[in-house]
This record gives sequence, C-alpha cells and structure tokens, in this order.
Amino acid sequence: MRVMILSVTAGFGHHATAKAVSDQLEAMGATVETFDIYEYINRVIKETIDKGYLFTSKHTQELYRIGYLLAENGGAGYLATPIPTVRIINRLGASKFLRTIRAFDPDVIVCTHIFAAQLCDVLKRKGHLGAPTIGIITDYTLHPYWEKVPRIEYIVTASELLDYRCRKKGISAERTLPYGIPIHPKFNQELSRADAAAQLGIDPARPTVLMMGGSMGYSDNAELIESLDHTGLPLQLLVVCGRNEKQYREMCALADRPDRRSNCTLLPYGFVNNVEVMMSASDCIITKPGGLTVSEALAKHLPMVLVNPIPGHEERNVEFLMNNGMAMLVTKTFPVDEAIYHLFQNPDRISNMRHTMAAVAHPDATERLSRFILDLGEYARNDSEIPDDLVFDEDED
Repeated sequence: MRVMILSVTAGFGHHATAKAVSDQLEAMGATVETFDIYEYINRVIKETIDKGYLFTSKHTQELYRIGYLLAENGGAGYLATPIPTVRIINRLGASKFLRTIRAFDPDVIVCTHIFAAQLCDVLKRKGHLGAPTIGIITDYTLHPYWEKVPRIEYIVTASELLDYRCRKKGISAERTLPYGIPIHPKFNQELSRADAAAQLGIDPARPTVLMMGGSMGYSDNAELIESLDHTGLPLQLLVVCGRNEKQYREMCALADRPDRRSNCTLLPYGFVNNVEVMMSASDCIITKPGGLTVSEALAKHLPMVLVNPIPGHEERNVEFLMNNGMAMLVTKTFPVDEAIYHLFQNPDRISNMRHTMAAVAHPDATERLSRFILDLGEYARNDSEIPDDLVFDEDED
C-alpha cells in the first residue's frame, strides 16, 4: 500500500499530524512519503507562506483576525486574505506537482492543509488524479475553504460536535470522518500519575502545572511564573521551552536565583519527547490552544488554562473548549494566577473537566484513521466497489 501525505509549512501542527499518520501507517506495513507541496512547486512561495504566517499571526493579529473572519463567512475575505492568490498558485503549479504524484503512484493521498487539498481538488476536476483523497482539519473548527473542495472524498474533523457545522457549510455526513486530530499513539497509553512522577523525579503529591508555549514560543513564561509565585500554592511548575534556547536559559537562571522566594518549584526543560509523561504527572496545563496540543491534552484528560491564542483558528479552539467546559481562558481581567487559584481551590471543577474530556477525546484517532486509509487504498487498488460506509455523494460546485 502506497500513501502520499501532502502538507504545507505554516506553523507546526500540520507537519506533526502528517508525521503521526505516517509513522502509524508505516508501522502497519504501508509505504509512506510526506511532501511539502511548495517545496516542489516553488521554494520562494514556500518561504513566503511560512514566514508570512508567522509574521501576520504574531505582529498583525487584528488584521489576521479580520481576514480569517471574512474568509470564514465567505465574504470579502477574498480581498483581505492571501487564499485566492494561493488558489491561483495551486492551479498554475498543479501540473508541475502532478509529475511528483505520478512518480510516487499513491493508492491514497492524505492532505493535512487546505492548500494541499485545493491543489488535489484542481487535479481531480481536470481528471488528472484518480487516487482517493482524505483531508485532515487540524483544529476544533471548520477552517475556511474546506467546503470549497468537493472532490476531496473524505474530511477528518476533530470531533462529532462539529458535524452540524459541517452540514451548515454543505459538507455531507457521508464525507465527514469525526475521528479526531491524529496525534502520536503514545498519548493513548495509560500511565498512572505515580509512575509518571517517578519517571520525572518529582513529588506525585504536590499540585503540578505543566507550562508549554507552543511551537512558536509566544508566551512570556517569566511573567506567568512571577504571577504564580504570588498565589501561595505549593506548585511544581514543569516549564517546557522547546527549542527556544534563550527562554530555557532564562528559566534556568530564574529557578536558581537566590533571592526568589516562592512556594513554587520551578523545573525548566528544553526540547522534550516525553510530553505524554509530563501530562500524566500534571493537574493542568497552561498553554496556547494549538490544535495538536489540545488533542494531546484531551487524550490525557488534562484540564487546560489557555493563554495567547492566535486569532482565527486558535480562537475557535478556545470557543470549542470553553463552551464544552474543558478549559479556562486567561485574559487581561482574569490573569493566570487567578485562573490557577480558582482551579486548585475547586477540585470538583478539575474532576468535571476531566470527565468531559474523556467523553470528547479521541486518543485513538491515528489508529482509526490509518485503518480507514488502508481499507480505502485496498478497494482503490483492486478497483473494487467501495462499501456503503466508505461512500459519499459528491456535490458539484
């Protein structure tokens, strides 16, 4: 079985989702290759999209928010966002990328970004692409323009709770796969708090907060920690800085500062590959609401305190989590120290959040999707009739 995964560099989540699916499929015996489509169409465009996303989502947030809202509502977003330009680029680059597709000869194609799905939709409309194609939405919403790719046979969503929104946007139930956002299977493995704490060398009896700033490192951890120091709570703070070496050095210096008087124990980490262990050892997580981190926290039933959402898709993640009772949101008038204090003074709240998360989470999303992909590819390879549970009624433009 040959599976081609198409992604786009714009933040971390799309590639992380692609890797989770790729690793699982390879473990199940498939031949998989992942392609960043603009690496093959035009590297200048790739760098422009990547850096443009980082710049606008960080430095021109209000414009980004307005553009996303307009695009989401199908209105003047065509004037305010780069999506139309990208669609033109996809049309112009489709023939070039078609050679790459034909050389790999996939049985199934998986797209983890709407731009990749648009390119495949163009090729299907022209009759150049026959392989069944699956799109994956990597946030707890329906991103703009997924309703504009009717030839993408299936679309994976983060939750069944989004089914009604998909119907409102014209995506039929037969095309929707509410499997959840694919994450690494290790988040689906049970690990007790005691065992997780032992692996980390921390006290399992102390209230523990995991802090993660997202792949782009927007959060100001020093300011957050200073406010938590004032709560009087005997917290263990697991602070993951990722590849932000400057932030890691600052955290280490803060942890070792002799004049720092606090009941909180600060434990800085750089890049780690055991986030699932940290989540199992923690009572809550302070994080940006990126789709991948949210899915990992849901899989571990770990209550979330959300900070610094990127306008647009991350704000939609906030709405989903808040409206379903799984998170708290830090604002200018409700700072992080008050959020943490409220949470730990109300154990029932933590229990209720964990219970809701267990009902909504899809920790087996990667395994379920991978089995579906292999079944779909087998039918396509053998030119067999696709069974009813793999059929959808295609809508025309």
